[in-house]
Amino acid sequence: MNNTSYKKPLRWGIIGCGAVTEVKSGPPYQQTKDFQLIAVMRRDKDKAEDYAKRHGVPKFYSNAEDLISDPEVDAVYIATPPDTHKQYALMVAKVGKPCCVEKPMAPSYADSLEMYNAFKERNLPLFVAYYRRSLPRFLKIKEWMDTGEIGDVRHIRWHLSKPPSAEDLEKTYNWRTDGEIAPGGYFDDLASHGLDLFSFYLGEIENVFGVSTNQQGLYTAKDAIAACWIYKNGVTGEGSWNFGTSERVDKVEIIGSTGKISFPVFDEGEITLSNENGVQNLFIDHPKHVQQFHVENIRAHLLENREHPSTGKSGLHTSWIMDKILGQI
Repeated sequence: MNNTSYKKPLRWGIIGCGAVTEVKSGPPYQQTKDFQLIAVMRRDKDKAEDYAKRHGVPKFYSNAEDLISDPEVDAVYIATPPDTHKQYALMVAKVGKPCCVEKPMAPSYADSLEMYNAFKERNLPLFVAYYRRSLPRFLKIKEWMDTGEIGDVRHIRWHLSKPPSAEDLEKTYNWRTDGEIAPGGYFDDLASHGLDLFSFYLGEIENVFGVSTNQQGLYTAKDAIAACWIYKNGVTGEGSWNFGTSERVDKVEIIGSTGKISFPVFDEGEITLSNENGVQNLFIDHPKHVQQFHVENIRAHLLENREHPSTGKSGLHTSWIMDKILGQI
């Protein structure tokens, strides 16, 4: 829990003002009460200036260290590809500022651990942008579980698959499929969201086993992964992720002693509760800026001393799960 008092308004800087910050995550740092977005950074100075002008941000930088060390920037959101998360996060920790880092936390558990320890040693808040923990659609599922709508949870399973994109088939460079940046490929970028959400629902995983390979040879990262695991509370789990199939599938099933919950992690679809009372289908829309509730929860953590659902500690556990599945630890 945060024990430091931060002044209002809390002034934020963003490192890496790319596509994800245009609508999904950038505007919430401007629209959340008591927050201001005062600086952005991108290595391409012209693009940084363009972003700043379009979003009404007063400062822009082409060097991350300049933004991090700016005395008017109170906190930093890192929205770069994961291979630079550790580098920038350690710089933020060194100057003693709160930080939110995009997911996955880092390309490896070892890097994530170094980041976590740097903030823990300085008693600084570290958040990870696993924003599904804050979205009403997924909180409704947790409510169903917590109120016993499916009895005791026994098992959770997830299958995610999709055809290769035109970019994949043309072997166009994409950092998400570069084995040096994302060893698991799309698994790193996508599966981390679901696996983190499941830990939010069921607690920490005790043990996990996985197999992974590259079936298509289109890029250097893995494209086919399967895993099974067990949570500390005894619930079992399984997952399969394949990025070279004929159709897109995104389906999670949480199986209980008296019912079942089904839902997609990414696709815009209903959440379904099936139990002795029948079948209930419910659609809960996401906000326009999908990280809005995540950022509002950062405000609650920093300014109201309320615990955020996605911290460095929970993000570190997700990194451990991912590396265990990929056989990297």
